[in-house]
Amino acid sequence: MKGIVYQGPRNVTVEDRPDPHCQEPTDAVIRLTTTNICGSDLHMYEGRTNVEPGTVLGHENMGIVEEVGAAVGRIKPGMRVSVPFNIACGTCRSCNQGWTSFCERTNPTPGVQGAAYGYANMGPYDGGQAEFLRVPYADFNLLELPAGTEHERDFTLLSDVFPTGWHGVELSGMRPGDAIAIYGAGPVGLMAAHSAMIRGASEVYVIDFHDDRLKLASSIGAKVVDVREGDPVEQIMDGTGGQGADAGVEAVGWQAHDPTGEEHPAMVLDNLVQSVKCHGGIGVVGVYVPQDPQAATEGAKEGRIGFNYGSFFQKGQFMGTGQAPVKRYNAELRDLIIEGRAEPGFIVSHELPLAEAPSAYANFDQRVNGWTKVLLKP
Repeated sequence: MKGIVYQGPRNVTVEDRPDPHCQEPTDAVIRLTTTNICGSDLHMYEGRTNVEPGTVLGHENMGIVEEVGAAVGRIKPGMRVSVPFNIACGTCRSCNQGWTSFCERTNPTPGVQGAAYGYANMGPYDGGQAEFLRVPYADFNLLELPAGTEHERDFTLLSDVFPTGWHGVELSGMRPGDAIAIYGAGPVGLMAAHSAMIRGASEVYVIDFHDDRLKLASSIGAKVVDVREGDPVEQIMDGTGGQGADAGVEAVGWQAHDPTGEEHPAMVLDNLVQSVKCHGGIGVVGVYVPQDPQAATEGAKEGRIGFNYGSFFQKGQFMGTGQAPVKRYNAELRDLIIEGRAEPGFIVSHELPLAEAPSAYANFDQRVNGWTKVLLKP
């Protein structure tokens, strides 16, 4: 099969790799119909993680079941399925509590709970930016979709970014009627804005400085805050009559940077503390890592981000963090799509053959105008 292989910083290639097969009786093999480039993939692409050269990338996957192991009963060949980026066993303590993003069995990396496809430190699993994908614990992990090709653009976002955006809003504690401030209008930030709209937010502020992203935010009724036009905190305070937002979402991560490209790892966290009211919540779904030798500050190189904790404490705010447990949300989000209540595919800008992945990575990484979300077609 063909697969997208990481070779080194800003270097991915299309290569022939062995076809996967069922290694365990609980496995399935999926023929990919759509696989996406995620903003999180760019951390690896840019050389900011310790991903091994030779890794097949890709954790946002959907397709058709080709083969199942002898112990797989619910999932059948021919089913159209979404593959959560979390690889979970379904029976450990974390999985039983609904935290499939912190499965205790699937990742042999010391000190790390939770596994994923084609990602640094997330276990020895090839990704799905390829023609085929092996899925462990298939009966537990796979989400069945309606047969056919309808809603392909929407359903492909169920593997990660739509549930992650929803999770960010959930972690923030936002309630119907609340105002929410979402920092970052990349795919996850836009999905958080879409989720907040569905969940009944009175006002959704989306903060960024890329024209194409802000245009998409505006298209769904969000109030855009362009940081090039002034302090985003002041803009949010002005918009809320000096009160601030009831809740906030961090959808940027430790590589947060200003319009000049200079990185400020604590910038978004500091702005959120100032933007959110006393005893309001902040959901952090932007990626932070335990170490990055290329980080902008000495602390951030060791995963230490010195945000304004004093004000955070004084204001009695709360914060939720971590990767989304996709299975907690994906069936409900699938049904919202089917009933026309959710249309996450509005963020998709490009659908390209797998062979064009190297140039697609480069354009997405360089934030070329109009490259907001890339789907690959094996």
